[in-house]
Amino acid sequence: MCYTQTPQDLPDLAQTLQMSGLEFMQKVLAGELPAPPISQTLTFGLHAVSEGRAVFRGQAGFAHCNPMGGVHGGWYGTILDSAMACACMTTVPKGHWYTTLEYKVNITRPLPLGLEVECIGEVQHTGRTTSVSRGEIRGLSDGKLYATGSTTCIILKG
Repeated sequence: MCYTQTPQDLPDLAQTLQMSGLEFMQKVLAGELPAPPISQTLTFGLHAVSEGRAVFRGQAGFAHCNPMGGVHGGWYGTILDSAMACACMTTVPKGHWYTTLEYKVNITRPLPLGLEVECIGEVQHTGRTTSVSRGEIRGLSDGKLYATGSTTCIILKG
């Protein structure tokens, strides 16, 4: 999970370009590089990472609700974007970086507040300039599917 940080604590692009995307993600997981600040705000964090795969865990709370009392779609979208895009990052070669080009979210059922979920992103294809992945959010205790997503990330040379 993320700890209190300042902008100076975040790695700069030059530092990122010195390692492959997988090495970068492994350093985040090991706590050698900081997690993104949004993970603290939205109460989720990187749980596991391997080539073409990133797993986040977290739980939505009252602060993440919409005016009707349900978990805001932005919470689903952000954890899915994080898992799917970080899965893409694991395939990016040294000297390159990525950013999300577009993503789509399908919410299949309302997420109960406080339920710990696992969000898995898995790469389907990585080429020279783009990477495509899919993801899903499932409850850890109930195994139910709460949302799915897909993304295309653009790969940029340093």
